[in-house]
Amino acid sequence: MSEQRDRAQVDVSLLLRRLTVELDAVGQRFARAQGLNRTDVRALVAIMDAARSGEPLTAGRLGEAVELASASTTALLDRLERVGHLRRVRDEEDRRRVVLEMSEPTMAAGAEHFGGLQRDLAAGMAGYSDEELALVARFLRDMTDVAGRYARTTDRPDAPG
Repeated sequence: MSEQRDRAQVDVSLLLRRLTVELDAVGQRFARAQGLNRTDVRALVAIMDAARSGEPLTAGRLGEAVELASASTTALLDRLERVGHLRRVRDEEDRRRVVLEMSEPTMAAGAEHFGGLQRDLAAGMAGYSDEELALVARFLRDMTDVAGRYARTTDRPDAPG
């Protein structure tokens, strides 16, 4: 690799880190306002993303998504349900299965908190062509996959345990 390409990759990596820090700060403000912790927010995002993709989320799949053991997932769900952030409902297609849904008030709070950011992000993308947006989307999906694999890899030299 050329020195210029190495420098460009480092620059992009640092920009991704900076973006992550800024987005995390937005998420933390939402968490504080709603009396949530980081895992709670991760769980609600997983439930929301599953609903958006049309794939109902079960407690087991949520536990995998947020990397919690079964008992910890149950405690998380009990807490979020008790304070009104989510509900457990019977799956319409398989009545034996229980799926998770965010409550209307929590969805409304999320829309209010993140709506301005979404509008500003859309405005920031206005100058990009469809092809550029497709490339950026591909890049972000790929980098998200890399980061997810890295986060879940236990055989890294720096990994605990």
